[in-house]
Amino acid sequence: MKKHKKDLSHRAFLRGYQTAIQQRSKSTCPYQADSILGFHWCTGWRQGRADYWSGFSQATLQQKVSNL
Repeated sequence: MKKHKKDLSHRAFLRGYQTAIQQRSKSTCPYQADSILGFHWCTGWRQGRADYWSGFSQATLQQKVSNL
């Protein structure tokens, strides 16, 4: 059975989310700001930052990443 790859926008979202929960700056976005992947990365970063500020524990954040 072949393993299906997740689409690029979802992977960009996850990378942005992981960057935010690792307390890295938004300026580390590897994509151009005006691109679709940049938009999804920034959306993930904002969601991760909001979850981090809401007080989720590190274990909870990692569990959420694996479920996304």
